[in-house]
Amino acid sequence: MTRSSKAHKRRNGRGARTPASPSNPLKKKTIETSGASQKATAEIVDPRVQQQLKQYEEALLYFQQQKFHKAKQILEKVIAGPSKELGDRAQVHQRIIEQRISRLPAPTPRTPEEHYQCGVAMMNLGRWDEAREHLLRARKLAPKADYVFYAMAALDCLTGEAEAAMENLKMAIELRPENRYHARNDEDFAFLQEDPRFTELLYPEREGSGS
Repeated sequence: MTRSSKAHKRRNGRGARTPASPSNPLKKKTIETSGASQKATAEIVDPRVQQQLKQYEEALLYFQQQKFHKAKQILEKVIAGPSKELGDRAQVHQRIIEQRISRLPAPTPRTPEEHYQCGVAMMNLGRWDEAREHLLRARKLAPKADYVFYAMAALDCLTGEAEAAMENLKMAIELRPENRYHARNDEDFAFLQEDPRFTELLYPEREGSGS
């Protein structure tokens, strides 16, 4: 009886023994995740990162519109920004743009419309000389095509030629008055925004009400 009691007592002892509790990995992971989350939140609140994000979204818009030159210019600013994640994304799009530019086939346009399309495509890539060459050929073939004059005015703005831009835009509006309203919201004409002649050309009703 005594021996049986002792054996039972030893079994109870082993059964009641609890293993040493290991360190809680979930708790450590939660702390690390919380720290990363705080860092990400701090980046988003940073006005420099907000500006960088805004530039990135603007570049993507130009990228979708196939205005690769403008997209590339803005992406360069994003890459130089404080957020490494946004900078890495911008570099990916930069590489895609460079690949697409290098793969462009050599155009062989013949009609005014084809020269016009090639001119606009070259403008979007920032190849100003080629763009001007195609637009001049389009104008020679179709001297009354308002859209060609409009494109040439935009190209003049992008290359900093205010006088030529005003002349071409004025002609585009004379040939088709609706171009006046398109130019009001066209970012390509930002170069002329401070020129009073530009305001007078696009908003003739203001001059009339002033007198």
